[in-house]
Amino acid sequence: MLIFVLLFWMASTRIGALKSGKTTLGDTALGQLNWPTRVQQISNCYQNQFQLPVLFYVLTVLAIITRHADILFVVMAWLFVLSRFVHAFIHTGSNYVRHRFNAFAAGVFILLAMWIIFAVRILLGLP
Repeated sequence: MLIFVLLFWMASTRIGALKSGKTTLGDTALGQLNWPTRVQQISNCYQNQFQLPVLFYVLTVLAIITRHADILFVVMAWLFVLSRFVHAFIHTGSNYVRHRFNAFAAGVFILLAMWIIFAVRILLGLP
C-alpha cells in the first residue's frame, strides 16, 4: 500500500510541477535532480521502497513457503512495516536526517534479526 500511495503522490506532484511551470519535461528528461525539491523528496522516498524492502519481500515469501511464518515472524514483520511507514513519513515530511536514519536503522536491525532467525531455523531444521 505504501508503495502505491507514494507512486500516485509522486505522479501528482510531478504533474503539478509541470502544469505550474516549475519545470518542463525537457528539463527532467535526463535527470531527476531537475525536479523541484518537494517532488524529488517524494520521488526519493518512493525509490527507497525498492531497496531494503525487497529483502523483506523475499524473506516473507520464503517464510511462508517453508512454513516458518510463526507469531514471532509476524510480529517482527509488522514492526518492520511500521518502521517503513515512519521512515516514509519523516522522509516526505520534515526530512530530518537523524530521525529518518533512526527509523531506517530500526528497520534494518529488525530485518536482519528476521533473516538470522530464519536462517538458523532452516539450517538447524527447527520449526
